[in-house]
Amino acid sequence: MPLPRRSLPSISSLRALEALDRLGSATAAAAELSLTQSAVSRQLKTLGEFIGHPILIHEGRGVRLTPEAADYAARVRGALEQIAQATMRISVNAAGGTLSLAILPTFGMRWLVPRLPDFAHRHPEVTINLSTRLYPFSFASEPFDAAIHFGMPDWPGCGALRLRREAVMAVATPEFLDRHRALRAPHDLLRLPLLHIGTRPDAWADWFAAQGVTGAAISGTIHDQFSTILQVALHGLGVALLPDYLVEQELATGRLVPVWGGAVTMRGAYYLVWPERRAHDGALKAFRDWLAGQAEDEDALPR
Repeated sequence: MPLPRRSLPSISSLRALEALDRLGSATAAAAELSLTQSAVSRQLKTLGEFIGHPILIHEGRGVRLTPEAADYAARVRGALEQIAQATMRISVNAAGGTLSLAILPTFGMRWLVPRLPDFAHRHPEVTINLSTRLYPFSFASEPFDAAIHFGMPDWPGCGALRLRREAVMAVATPEFLDRHRALRAPHDLLRLPLLHIGTRPDAWADWFAAQGVTGAAISGTIHDQFSTILQVALHGLGVALLPDYLVEQELATGRLVPVWGGAVTMRGAYYLVWPERRAHDGALKAFRDWLAGQAEDEDALPR
């Protein structure tokens, strides 16, 4: 059921609200919007009257938003971003379609991007826009058509295509291992500085379990991306648990060496996920069908 028109304030007043919340002053908001400060003030006054509640707190010669208005501005920001994305999609490539894709930064750069020239050659009519996201999100509140996700295919209301499983290796620099020579069993790694990735809190526990070590207290430092962990490991600051596809070059050149054992296949996998409501979108279907041919699992059927 469409919203009644009287429930929708003007876009210009919402832009003024969002800019004031983000920039912190009416002067800065006016400069960004190419308006006078008095014009921004009028738009905010009109918006407050439309809502029926005060939205500004006056402090000396400046103003700031009330807590309720700041929360409203945060919600409005997401809606304005979706409007901008939708406008760009239809104006940039209305004929072939545009796909806005959220990717995991390291996997996206090392596995997906090198393959994209082939997609561009096969489907020059489709434009792909890439942004990075580290954690699952709501497709209802983020302006994406699909995402690449690691874990299980349990994203609510979404279809999924498995791309590949992940095998990880415990690696460090040769110099680091020279300083810690007494490694006689997997549990000896527990006394070394271990590098953790925040998106996989159980990764080291799973690795130790694969080596027959369970129930141990595991400590270390936490990082947000594999690329960060790789650099920390290369500087000799600890033992990294990294996907084998990411450390091929470093292992080949000897900059990193295995600390214990070989590659261990982890729980979960990389998936392309998309909201079911967009399953028949032309650009998404072209990308999904192409990506199925790039998948490295023995069974890459959507699930």
